[in-house]
Amino acid sequence: MPTPDLNLLPFSRAALGPEFAPGSPDQDRPGEPGCWIVLRENALVLTERGLAMPDGLLPVPGPFAVPPVLVGFWNGRPLRAARLEPEAALPAGFTPITASYRSPLLDERLLTLAGLARQVLHWRDRSRICPACGGAPAGIPGGFGARCTACAREYYPRIHPAVIVLVSRGDDYLLVRKAGWPAGQYGLVAGFVEFSESLEECVAREVAEETGLVVAGIRYLGSQNWPFPSQLMAAFAADCVGGELVVDRTELEDAGWFSARRPPAVLPPRASIARWMLDRHAPQLVRAAGGA
Repeated sequence: MPTPDLNLLPFSRAALGPEFAPGSPDQDRPGEPGCWIVLRENALVLTERGLAMPDGLLPVPGPFAVPPVLVGFWNGRPLRAARLEPEAALPAGFTPITASYRSPLLDERLLTLAGLARQVLHWRDRSRICPACGGAPAGIPGGFGARCTACAREYYPRIHPAVIVLVSRGDDYLLVRKAGWPAGQYGLVAGFVEFSESLEECVAREVAEETGLVVAGIRYLGSQNWPFPSQLMAAFAADCVGGELVVDRTELEDAGWFSARRPPAVLPPRASIARWMLDRHAPQLVRAAGGA
């Protein structure tokens, strides 16, 4: 199977195609039917027939944990997102589908729509109260920013940078496993950027902290929006130049060197940039793993 274009991985705007146009809440046209991205806990609510987005004025009545908000336009029609309370009952004809990047039922567009809604609604939920004075922020036209009506401070959506790295040593690749992952699955070292740290410094630190290894030749590969709930994954490759493999058991369940001679049982899901990195930069390992 050919390696997909990085821009067509889920969670990028390119994955939505020409049907989607970004918009802001102040552009909503109240009273006009549209399409809906409805979340309930970790699931995307879709029609039972055809697994399509709900359509209409308010096809799912609530109650809502985060109220409906316009996030853009779908084929020129309003595209609104909302999060239901966990106990909300669904009307006949609708079903919840787990919106995980491991989901076998959702295609790239539905995964990306669910991710868009997750990010916007997470921000809306976290920006209801001004952290400086306790006032009530109101939306800033033209975007998703908010301005406090009491103290006039402005706040904007927060995207948290993280790195992910493919470390190589000749024909061997460093793969790691976290507790809770599917049986046999291995992935790549990843972590959040800290204060006063560049992306490259974060790569070196995360590898050293989690595995005890020293890397050099750090080079940028690409990025993926990662809405779980609001991250941006920056991908790098690096060469192992020293150290002894010592697994940080507080972060990882296991880590080791893998190759075409010793592939992992299960690779990262195809929706992730980790899998894109392996497909593109370690194809012999992926082939040996049977594309699992």
